[in-house]
Amino acid sequence: MFTSSGSEANNLAIFGLARTYKKPAEIITTPIEHSSVLEPFKILKSQGWKITYLKIDREGLVDLKDLGKKLDPKVKLVSIIYANNEIGTIQPVVKISKIIKDFNNKLGIHGTKHVLFHVDACQATNFLDMNVNNLGVDLMTFNGSKVYGPKGVGVLYARRGVPLRPIIVGGDQERGMRAGTENLLAIVGLAEAISLIRRDSSKKMVSPRDYFIVQVRKALPGIRINGPSGNMRLANNINISIPGLSSENILLELDKYGIYASAGSACTSRSVEPSHVLKSIGVERKYLSGALRFSLGRNTTKEDLNYVLRLLPKVVKDLERRYNKNRSLPSP
Repeated sequence: MFTSSGSEANNLAIFGLARTYKKPAEIITTPIEHSSVLEPFKILKSQGWKITYLKIDREGLVDLKDLGKKLDPKVKLVSIIYANNEIGTIQPVVKISKIIKDFNNKLGIHGTKHVLFHVDACQATNFLDMNVNNLGVDLMTFNGSKVYGPKGVGVLYARRGVPLRPIIVGGDQERGMRAGTENLLAIVGLAEAISLIRRDSSKKMVSPRDYFIVQVRKALPGIRINGPSGNMRLANNINISIPGLSSENILLELDKYGIYASAGSACTSRSVEPSHVLKSIGVERKYLSGALRFSLGRNTTKEDLNYVLRLLPKVVKDLERRYNKNRSLPSP
């Protein structure tokens, strides 16, 4: 089903499923989901649904044993992000789906009564396996802007037999599941962008990503690398925290040099609150305000990275000098 965005697709998956049940039930998720997943769960909680959050480790990985313990016949949905948009953590989706499948088989729960598995795969589409049969998912969302496609288009995949009700009504488009004229140009653009995805191109980002992480640690020894290393991290994701500084101030300075990064999720760029993801994985308070996310692209070169590595320490030192100077001034 085509939607206007990944956020709408997530909302359709969650509210569309919840509306098929006469009484509130239980949903299992994680505290590091995208806001388009967490916010609908807050609304469902206010309507009587029980929202259970899984334990995660300091790298953002789900505790699989905790999932096994918390599965219950009252649970109707498990929703876990495939790859985290802030710290790049890749969840073991196949292992998670097997735990859910084994639980359903053990209790003999089939049809519309079994526990369903939803995956927000917006960040994963460009890099990871998206075959729903390989992954064992019932619902999966992705969008265009994360795969070099157009903005304004998202997709919800629903396995045949999954019960859903529309959240936008008034027309028969998308099999009656999403009223409104489809954005055909964006849909065609998304299809073309997907056809251009090459898995080997994402593998080529791993070496530059790791190079940057190693070098930025040398240049700024006091920083913290947020998220996992190696194969459990998205190939294009680098998230660091610089203690004692505001990410907003750092970003403003970097912008002067044509360096574009973010403080966290692009969807919460106006928020001044510390990242809920970093807080959930236990990042110490001194590292929360100075978080920066760098995203590599297909055309990012080593020269680009060296340019950032040369200027970032300069920006940090200038800000620290300015901050210390202001702090030492007498009060008026």
